[in-house]
Amino acid sequence: MSKAKTAGEKATASAETALENGAAALKTGLEKALKGYDAFVGYGKDTADAVTKSATVTGKSIETINSEIYSYSKQSIEDAVAATKAVMGSKSVHEAFEFQTDFAKSAFEAYVAELSKISELATSATKDSFAPFKGRVQAWLDTVQSVRA
Repeated sequence: MSKAKTAGEKATASAETALENGAAALKTGLEKALKGYDAFVGYGKDTADAVTKSATVTGKSIETINSEIYSYSKQSIEDAVAATKAVMGSKSVHEAFEFQTDFAKSAFEAYVAELSKISELATSATKDSFAPFKGRVQAWLDTVQSVRA
């Protein structure tokens, strides 16, 4: 009976070892899965923060551009009214023509300058809006690599 007891003890010990190894493997797998989940949640939070920053910058940029357009429009109307008064108050057709020509030239130059300014503001706004997303692709790759490791 000693041999049967020894064989039984070996089988029990072997089963216990297998059970312990299985439990350890399960624990390791769960810890790794939890670590991966935490990494992806962290990436998602950082991406949400980037979206919020981008939206804030975009809103401020649009506000700046709208303010610039409003200021230009107001000034343009004031200049047109002043030019109209000058033309109406001119003493000759030649003088009226010169006032109108000077106004047209200055209005065109102001328009081109304003268009250039708004273009620069829009370019800057676009760069600033996408700046928070810079590095998000690399962060995703880093997250995936850290989870795979």
